Amino acid sequence: MRKTARYASLAVSGLLALSSLTACANDAASSTSAAGSKGDGKGTKVKIMVGGLDKVIYLPAMLTQRLGYFDSEGLDVELLSEPAGVQAETALVSGQVQGAVGFYDHTLDLQTKGKSVESVVQFSHAPGEVEVVSTKKAGDITSPKDFKGKKLGITGLGSSTDFLTKYLAVKNGVKVSDFSPIAVGAGPTFISALQQGSIDAGMTTDPTVATILDKKAGKVLLDMRTPEGSQKALGGPYPSSSLYMQTDWVNSHKDTVQKLANAFVKTLKWMSTHSASEIAAKMPADYSQGNKTLYAEAIKSTLPMFTDDGVMPKDGPETVEKVLKAFNPNIKNAKVDLSKTYTTEFVDKAAK
Repeated sequence: MRKTARYASLAVSGLLALSSLTACANDAASSTSAAGSKGDGKGTKVKIMVGGLDKVIYLPAMLTQRLGYFDSEGLDVELLSEPAGVQAETALVSGQVQGAVGFYDHTLDLQTKGKSVESVVQFSHAPGEVEVVSTKKAGDITSPKDFKGKKLGITGLGSSTDFLTKYLAVKNGVKVSDFSPIAVGAGPTFISALQQGSIDAGMTTDPTVATILDKKAGKVLLDMRTPEGSQKALGGPYPSSSLYMQTDWVNSHKDTVQKLANAFVKTLKWMSTHSASEIAAKMPADYSQGNKTLYAEAIKSTLPMFTDDGVMPKDGPETVEKVLKAFNPNIKNAKVDLSKTYTTEFVDKAAK
């Protein structure tokens, strides 16, 4: 990594670590389902790590709990939080949790590393990500072609924001080595980095995007919160937010996985028939950060990314593979079996 990336990353690492620990402690204490440890009859308690519980792209996780759908399935679910999806992936692979809510693209990356992980409920068919450029640099960065020599914010190295940033650069003729990816997390740490000039632009999601625009700290460069935006930037549907789990665990706990799928599909259907304001009203009060109207707007802007049935979108895995192969040498030189990166077995049953 370049020195600028390393030093800027170090500058925020302490704050990110503190944020992560605080989030985990708070979420572990307050985000446990009220049901007893029923699980699949074996007293199994399901722990799910989310790559940012307050991010709108991962909203179905907390909303499912708030709607009582885990309880109605007889599940005891504990939701934990990390600031980046790559950290949720690490928690899953290390066995700290049974499920992760993060981007589907991690399943492909992990397969090349000998790990068998699959998406069991696909929340989305678009990334839900936005590339924002600081107000000061808006004249210098008008497209990804201008990424050369710039400091670009991502949630974490190896995260999906890292993957997508690299793809956008390569697609537009900029080498991965020509810019500096800087891990700044999301929320206050991302906004602060943008305002202080630690990053020139960066990729983030709502409600961070809404706050940046409200503060006039930055402008939208690329919007991938809709299927149309995904098509324009990436050339097809890009399944992102999902519940993914280790394949061995899925196969040995099918009853529990089915109940999780039932709960999440109910939530996705509920979201498709309710307004952004109604959804916002169901979420924890502190998620709005004191501005309920702005939070509802953030949800409204991101809602188009979600599926209403949890099913993997047609040609979605192929788009993700194409994106990753463009810059990731591990995947570029490997044969990925896409059929093993997701399953529709559980969402198909949930629909019935």
